[in-house]
Amino acid sequence: MENTPLTHNANDSSGDDPERGHFRTRFGMVVSFIGCMVGAGNIWRFPRIAANNSGDTGALQFLLVWFMFLFLWSIPMLVIEYAVGRYCKCSPVMYFQRLVGPYTVWMGAWIAAVSTAIGCYYSVLCSWCVYYLYFCIAHDLPDNEAESDAVFRSFAEESHWVLIPQFVVVALCGVTILWGVKTIERVNSVIVPTFLVLLVFTFIWSLTLPYASNGIAFLFSPDWGRLATPQLWIDAASQNAFDTGAGWGLMASYAAFMTRDNAIIKCSLAIPLGNNLLSLMSGMTTFATVFSVETSAGLNQTEIVQILQSSGPANTGLTFIWMPILYSTIKGGKVLAIVFFLALSLALFSTEIAILELSLKSIEDLGVKRKYVVAPLCCVVFLIGIGSALRIDYLVNQDLVWSYALLLSGIAFIFSVYRYGSDKFRSELINNYSTSDWYLPKLWEWMVKFVAPLEVSLLLVWFAVDQVVSNNEWYQIDGDNLMSCIVQWTAVLIMIIIFNIIYIRYFSTSLPTPPYDNMMTDLSTEASGSIQMYDGNSSKMASE
Repeated sequence: MENTPLTHNANDSSGDDPERGHFRTRFGMVVSFIGCMVGAGNIWRFPRIAANNSGDTGALQFLLVWFMFLFLWSIPMLVIEYAVGRYCKCSPVMYFQRLVGPYTVWMGAWIAAVSTAIGCYYSVLCSWCVYYLYFCIAHDLPDNEAESDAVFRSFAEESHWVLIPQFVVVALCGVTILWGVKTIERVNSVIVPTFLVLLVFTFIWSLTLPYASNGIAFLFSPDWGRLATPQLWIDAASQNAFDTGAGWGLMASYAAFMTRDNAIIKCSLAIPLGNNLLSLMSGMTTFATVFSVETSAGLNQTEIVQILQSSGPANTGLTFIWMPILYSTIKGGKVLAIVFFLALSLALFSTEIAILELSLKSIEDLGVKRKYVVAPLCCVVFLIGIGSALRIDYLVNQDLVWSYALLLSGIAFIFSVYRYGSDKFRSELINNYSTSDWYLPKLWEWMVKFVAPLEVSLLLVWFAVDQVVSNNEWYQIDGDNLMSCIVQWTAVLIMIIIFNIIYIRYFSTSLPTPPYDNMMTDLSTEASGSIQMYDGNSSKMASE
């Protein structure tokens, strides 16, 4: 098995862990990480959020802010996640216990809780995809907005049948994570390439439609006045986190399957950049299609923008309403629509797998065997997701609350680096531990210690002040407002802090350490003879 830094053997870099497994091929590793990211965030959420933040003349202002946060937020956070996952071989819950101390376990639990909350409504989005797969097989494709809108609403808003595919999705995810990394790698090796090919083809075809250039021109035209709205900025930051997986903890969970020979800095840069490119392609595809169809129908730009911002309840149907219309313009489009929604279903399925894997690993690291966790976990995810399945307005609320919460998860990761020592973290967990990776410069420390915390603090304060000033009833728990976020975040925080207290009192010094979680004597032991780490039997940092 691979010796993690606690039991480092300079001659062993095989990464073979019989208890946990590891990625067998670099291709399987890359597509698994892409599978974590590519899905609803790119295809469903990005076009919707971009449209919602469009002005009268365009959406370029949103794109620029969104892309800026890739470098100011998402990539620095992903470096942390890849590093702690590969180095610690454990979930965020146990990572905080081992590196920072048992009194911060609640921070790791917060990260896992936020991702699990997203997973509860994400399973509903998966079920929508499964339904559209069935619809494309059994029915002719709609060729106009009214017909396609009716198809979406009849299933997503007016029917309880959505619960059946939702249950199937969660159950299949449970079976996959029960079988472990080999299954995850094999599944993603098929899912991801298929989906990417279809996405690229669909993107290219959309650009050939009449008046498609109007949609592309609108997407890349600015409305600078929108930059004065805090909603745009926090939507852009949370969307980039949602796109790339920054703050989810998913990368940390999957990185536990990596070895020291796997290059985490290269992954932290290349995969998010590629992911954002896919989101941009999805946005261009959607905007091009809507402008093509509606311009041909005689609508002007103002009317088309209104449609972009109101496709389905809270604009949730933008992708599902317009993609079938796009495929109806292609000869043989029915077959392509079937393949597309199959690939999209599998892409969302792969992300749901990653979410459940993180939740499962968090419990598994507490000493509970995987086979005893899977069924109860899937039941909880399904039951909590029922609210989002039956009420779209509740799904929209959950999407806003927990996507914004990803920024708080990022702050938790930042705190762990600050507490451990940013320079020490950079050298011991990354530069000195990697065998074939790029060097991580000190600039990253400044980004993590100063820039990232400042930007999130300013965003949340600006958003809160704007909510209070612009809404006299901001204190009411009503839909997608500030108080809705505060109440739900507080409820989760109370539960995980109680868990943290119980953990410290009864379990922190008695739980067995999983065989794959041999934490942490570092490579620096060979160079300096000591390492600062948390001793679970003490309330201070001790030299091992």
